[in-house]
Amino acid sequence: AKGGHLGIDLNTDNFLTTSNGDVVANPRYYRIIKGKLAKAQRKLSRRQRRAKKEHRALRDSKNYQKQRLLVAKLHQKVRNQRRNFLQNLSTKLIKNHDVIVAEELRSANLLKNHALAMSISDVGWRSFLGMLDYKADLYGRTFVKVNPKNTTQTCHECGFVMGTEDTQKLTLKDRQWTCPKCGAFHIRDHNAAQNILAKGLEKQMA
Repeated sequence: AKGGHLGIDLNTDNFLTTSNGDVVANPRYYRIIKGKLAKAQRKLSRRQRRAKKEHRALRDSKNYQKQRLLVAKLHQKVRNQRRNFLQNLSTKLIKNHDVIVAEELRSANLLKNHALAMSISDVGWRSFLGMLDYKADLYGRTFVKVNPKNTTQTCHECGFVMGTEDTQKLTLKDRQWTCPKCGAFHIRDHNAAQNILAKGLEKQMA
């Protein structure tokens, strides 16, 4: 809704989920093109080895130079597509909302998990938050970052925190859950985005 407030939960299954329940999928082009890139880079290495074996300088090896340009072009394509995706999405979100709240990224704990680190470098969350930040200034909107502690584990209806009072903490596998205290049913990322929004609005009022 234009003029509304929006909380954003960045997650690995999708690119993000909003407090309105909208889901933005990860752009898959990156995975697809990365396969092509890996293949092209292997071919480049083979050509480099062959030239070395034949004692030819790389700059004189036409096949090597041709392949090197192809690899550079693929790299550029990945960067451009990722940037376009992030630019379009950040502009759309900022233009349509007065206040946007997102979580601060703590790279240390994210990068401990290799698979998670992989998908983060894929989708460029950090650049995305940077874009939201400067576009908020550009369009006269408010962008707030909050500490995401417990935003996943807390029921936004009654405030019960999973992992307390003999309950188990939710794991990454738990995509949906029901609050043992008030019985509210949650889609995990949607609930987290609602908590992020509430934290951001609280921070603003403070």
